Amino acid sequence: MRISRTQMGSLATSGGNVVGADGQKIGSIGQVYVDDSTGEPSFVTVKTGLFGTAESFVPLQDATVTGSDIRVAYNKTEVKDAPRVDPDERITPTEEQRLYAHYGISSPRGHTSGTERTGPSDTGDYGTSSNDTTDDAMTRSEERLKVGTRKEEAGRARLRKYVVTENVTQTVPVSREEVRVEREPITDKNVGAARSGPNISEEEHEVILHQERPIVEKEAVPVERVRLDTETVTDQETVSEDVRKEQIDTDLDGGRTRRRSDR
Repeated sequence: MRISRTQMGSLATSGGNVVGADGQKIGSIGQVYVDDSTGEPSFVTVKTGLFGTAESFVPLQDATVTGSDIRVAYNKTEVKDAPRVDPDERITPTEEQRLYAHYGISSPRGHTSGTERTGPSDTGDYGTSSNDTTDDAMTRSEERLKVGTRKEEAGRARLRKYVVTENVTQTVPVSREEVRVEREPITDKNVGAARSGPNISEEEHEVILHQERPIVEKEAVPVERVRLDTETVTDQETVSEDVRKEQIDTDLDGGRTRRRSDR
């Protein structure tokens, strides 16, 4: 049973593989080519070699579909030894005959009209092939941390003035007057004053005494000015986050050697 154009349309975008008659993977599905006269799928290219840079043509006669893979009626050696044909827009009748001869089959329906590559502009069945690339390189990407800082409010500080009362004790000297009796004898100098009054009489003298008392007065005086200011201090903080990166493994046919590419 021939593979239909509808089947090839889904296979071309599935990213599947071409498998040999012995069940061994030959390579990934590349381009699909249809017959010029019938429009039916006639060839598929297989991407082989390092990074899938080489493409070999395989006839789709007697091919079957298993899941997203195409199983062809040839083994891996036959495919890799096929004549080199540039995978451009069209296979010429001469190239087509060389391929049929290599695989030991005759041209279908006995014609050699040539075969043309299909694509999104040729038929709506295939859509855009995920295997179409502009070059033979594969891009490896990775996530990287971009760490910065953001200023946010951490708190507020304010000045508040309030009144407290404390007891202040100070010592101040105070003076007072006390009475002291002084006696002096009669002499020539004071005898006149002594005889100036009556000889015998009653008499009274009064002296006013004085003393000092502490006086307390209070006054408000400015002692300092206080304001709020800010300063910047720097600390070290460690951040941790998981990042993803792509790695590319090279799977070489035969020796099965795997090489990892990290940029």
